[in-house]
Amino acid sequence: MLNHIMIGSNDIERSKRFYDAVLGVLGAGEPMRHKADSGHTRLFYRHDGSTFSISEPINGEEATPANGGTIGFKCSSPEQVKTFHDVAVAHGGKSIEDPPGLRDGSMGPLHLAYVRDPDGHKLCAIYRGK
Repeated sequence: MLNHIMIGSNDIERSKRFYDAVLGVLGAGEPMRHKADSGHTRLFYRHDGSTFSISEPINGEEATPANGGTIGFKCSSPEQVKTFHDVAVAHGGKSIEDPPGLRDGSMGPLHLAYVRDPDGHKLCAIYRGK
């Protein structure tokens, strides 16, 4: 259904350090760096059929996080959820909501962790048991 997700960054090198570490937990490698025709830098992390992108806003305005928006990253185990969270916090992210762990809800048991990246974008690490 989705081809890619792109978010804005006010400091592309800070974002690269953060996402190199955090997306590395999921197995993503070095991003492709692209200079748009507008002169703005973009990073494209490609992994397992998905693309996650970071861009300096091409309109020249400050990047802001989406109000009510969350980007969910699929993890392969409860341990990977916790590692995603811990690596994010160690690289400038902020832990939000409940601590990482198992939550029972109307959609069944889920292992979840929520963080904000250095620009304030809300990220979720999620593992759905089998």
